[in-house]
Amino acid sequence: MSRKILLSRGIRGVAVLVAGAVLASCKIPSFGAFHGNTVQGNSTYHLWQGFFIASIFVGGITFLLLGYALIRFRRHGDAIPKQVHGNTKLEVFYTVIPVLIVAVLFVFTVRVENKVDAVSRNPNLRVDVTAFQWGWKFYYPSYRVATITQGVDAYPTLELPVGETATFQLVSNDVVHGFYLPQFDFSRYALPGVTNYFDFTPQHTASFVGRCSQLCGLYHAEMLFYVHVVTPAQFASWIDTHQKAR
Repeated sequence: MSRKILLSRGIRGVAVLVAGAVLASCKIPSFGAFHGNTVQGNSTYHLWQGFFIASIFVGGITFLLLGYALIRFRRHGDAIPKQVHGNTKLEVFYTVIPVLIVAVLFVFTVRVENKVDAVSRNPNLRVDVTAFQWGWKFYYPSYRVATITQGVDAYPTLELPVGETATFQLVSNDVVHGFYLPQFDFSRYALPGVTNYFDFTPQHTASFVGRCSQLCGLYHAEMLFYVHVVTPAQFASWIDTHQKAR
């Protein structure tokens, strides 16, 4: 086979890989993930980036080796090629390297999980979240203020001050629900009889939509809620307005 034909096939192979990445909407450097609008979510986002870059590296090396084998050891005739029964150094190499990659990824994963799961002893704010069929209740015990679903089409608002740490207590009144905030890179089960705790430290003022991520019954799709990350002054004004409205 001529070099010209091999080069043509190589170019077509690269074109297929690039087209696959484009058609899959692979955005660089986010790789399709949200940046995470909290300190905790930002750590998750960087972990995702690390995993994706590692997979590109491993995949690239794998395809290069496959390409080399296909070209270097392609059939030249009917003669039986030289038989090789093993290569100890090579076998040790391709066993140790994957183990090291997995070990490094494991260490980073544990560090990020510990950061995401850590709960502050002295948070700036506490929020009790109650999931139920089919809605949410957000209660601020320090201020005795609550926002709650009023019917399946009236969604509650979770108001958070930017730059301040809020500790959440998450429970369910009935079945399994999922407290899911895509832009925070966060999801946590709301389980009957189980109380989950976690922190959010928002980084930027913005508005988002959260939802239930577990199929929980007839109006599961209507289990939405709004999240407003505002300045501390705006948050204080919001609390004052709701206290006066009681």
